[in-house]
Amino acid sequence: MNPKQQRRMMYGVQVLFIVYLYILVKIILFKFGTIDPVFLWHQLQQGPHNLISSLHTGNLIPLATLSDTYDHPTPHNLLNLTGNIALFIPYGLFLVLLSPHGKSSGSFTGVLLWSFALSAALEGSQALFYIGTFDVDDLLLNTIGGLLGYLLLRPVMQLCPSRSTEEKCNAHTQYQGP
Repeated sequence: MNPKQQRRMMYGVQVLFIVYLYILVKIILFKFGTIDPVFLWHQLQQGPHNLISSLHTGNLIPLATLSDTYDHPTPHNLLNLTGNIALFIPYGLFLVLLSPHGKSSGSFTGVLLWSFALSAALEGSQALFYIGTFDVDDLLLNTIGGLLGYLLLRPVMQLCPSRSTEEKCNAHTQYQGP
C-alpha cells in the first residue's frame, strides 16, 4: 500500500472513530434518545443538588453491582454487564489503530488509562447532568472492554510491526493452502 492509500485509510479510521464516539455518547448518556443541548443546559443550571442526588442514588462501592449481577442474574443485569464491556471493545481497537506503531495510547497502559478516563468522563457526565446512574463498577467494566479490544488486536499488530514492512505482514497472514 502506497503512502497516499495509507493516509486515506488512516482518515477513514479517524472518521469511524468519531462516529463510534458519537454513538457511544448517544448510548451511554442519552440511552439512544435525542441529544438536546437545551435540556443539558437546564440540568446544569439545577446546581449541585442534581450532582449530589445522583451520587447518592448511584453506586460508589466497587464490585457491588457485579456482586448483585452474580447473585441475581436477571436479563437486565446480564445485559448491563456485557453491554458495558462490549461498548468499549472498539475503543481499545481504535486506540491501537490510531497510535503510531502501537506506542503511547496504543500500549497496554495507554489503553488502560484512556479507557478508564473516557469511562470516568461519561459516568461523571451522567451524574453531573442527572441523566443516568453513576456506577463505579461501570468504570471497571468499560476499562475491561477497552483492554479486551487491545488484546484482540495486539497480536495482529505484532505480525505487522510497521507499515513499511507490509510485504512481510502479507506473507504471514495470507492463506497458504493445505
